[in-house]
Amino acid sequence: MNRFKMIASSYLILVRDGKVLLSRRFQTGYEDGKYSLPAGHAEDGETLTQCMAREVMEEIGVILAPQAFNLVHVMHRKHLDVRMDFFFTADIGNQKPVNREPKKCDDLRWVSLKNLPVNTIPYIRHAIECVQKKIFYSEFGWEERA
Repeated sequence: MNRFKMIASSYLILVRDGKVLLSRRFQTGYEDGKYSLPAGHAEDGETLTQCMAREVMEEIGVILAPQAFNLVHVMHRKHLDVRMDFFFTADIGNQKPVNREPKKCDDLRWVSLKNLPVNTIPYIRHAIECVQKKIFYSEFGWEERA
């Protein structure tokens, strides 16, 4: 019998002056044209904070040590598969995020937390709302059971 395996992903909720940094997915094959957060899947042998540090550097050019990230939300999510999503915050100081992956992201912008784009990926919107409400854990995409 094979053990069930689940994908773990790290996301950065970067907030500054009431705005969150969002990136619009482009030519990735998943949720293209919709806004998400800097994020990625943990690789074999990599911790979630190491994953976050790598992805943030690759996607937005911000250099942070794994210890710089604070876990603020965990989501058990079901869509095409089952995942555990870990949402972090961090202080980037004076670093300015830039789009380092124009072949995967066609827009990187600061957006008001009170007015997220209509085309924000639903589970991303849910996570941002949970963080604002200080809800640490949520489940998304599961059918309600009677």
